[in-house]
Amino acid sequence: MKFAVIVFPGSNCDIDLYEALKTVCHAEVEYVSHKETSLAGFDAVMVPGGFSYGDYLRCGAIARFANIMPALIEFAKAGKPVFGTCNGFQILTEAGLLPGALKQNDSLKFVCKTVALEVNNQTMFTSEYNDNEVIKLPIAHADGSYYADEETLAKLEANNQIAFRYHGENPNGSLHDIAGIVNEQGNVLGMMPHPERAVEALLGNEDGLRLFKSILKHGHQTEEVVDG
Repeated sequence: MKFAVIVFPGSNCDIDLYEALKTVCHAEVEYVSHKETSLAGFDAVMVPGGFSYGDYLRCGAIARFANIMPALIEFAKAGKPVFGTCNGFQILTEAGLLPGALKQNDSLKFVCKTVALEVNNQTMFTSEYNDNEVIKLPIAHADGSYYADEETLAKLEANNQIAFRYHGENPNGSLHDIAGIVNEQGNVLGMMPHPERAVEALLGNEDGLRLFKSILKHGHQTEEVVDG
């Protein structure tokens, strides 16, 4: 698989994603500027965290109109894996690739800590985890409280689209303890926690590594089906 890591002005987790894939997973990965208009040749796209365009207007609101976004939307519609973490999650909701929105934390404060999450392993991004497994990942956000209307929340529950829930403590007031969701097709994941910051024992936590291994596993299975 060949991964693209989109880089916006203000991205600050692009290197984390690149190194998680390149150094730890030994995957093929390239940075792609927000100025580009094509994602041809890539098999999966990563949308990093940070403060795209300084978080002016709303988090992700300006990034939504970057040159690369039409190509990203078409990429997602084609059923290929798209992953967004933190600001990347916000960008995916602003672009309409995921339902709902991320609003200011209930505490009205920036939260930076490690939190417990319960995993739904029935997605292409989480298949390497056990179902209902509790893991720990870092968060770092001020606008991470997931919000959607009751109809949307009911659909997310009914369609099994909630990939991660906060376990025990809800650090930001997200409805239904939502920490990460997939789209109806199951190929777009957005989450507030940072798995790319938890991929090596040297850093004290490897709980995020299996997310990237799940994507790679899905890619290999897809290649086998095409080749077979």
